[in-house]
This record gives sequence, structure tokens and C-alpha cells, in this order.
Amino acid sequence: MAAFDTTRPVVVLSAGRITNFVANTFGSFAAWNDARITRNSLGQLSARELEDIGLSFADIDLIAARKAR
Repeated sequence: MAAFDTTRPVVVLSAGRITNFVANTFGSFAAWNDARITRNSLGQLSARELEDIGLSFADIDLIAARKAR
């Protein structure tokens, strides 16, 4: 005769999963904030200043998105 335990919970959150979730959340927020700061800093530059560093206004979002990854 076979028996099996059916009293185990279906979903168990371990401390590792919770810690990983919190770390990923803070990491995502930090990446978003870095991209925001980069976008704001580059947005304050004039067209001439952007040209001096080899960028244009169209490049700002691309640079901020690349940094966020």
C-alpha cells in the first residue's frame, strides 16, 4: 500500500527567493534612476556641447537606455 503526504503547501517562499526579489527590485530601481540622471544631465547640455562629445539630442534616449541595462 502506497501513501503520500498531501499537507505540504503548494507555494513556498524561501528566504532566498524573497532576498532575490528584493535585490532585483532595488537593482531595477537603481538602473532606472541612473538612466534618469543620465538623461537629465545630457538634456541640460546645448547642441554645441553635445556635438563636442559626439552626440546629438536624438542620442540621449539611446545612451540612457543602454546604461539602464
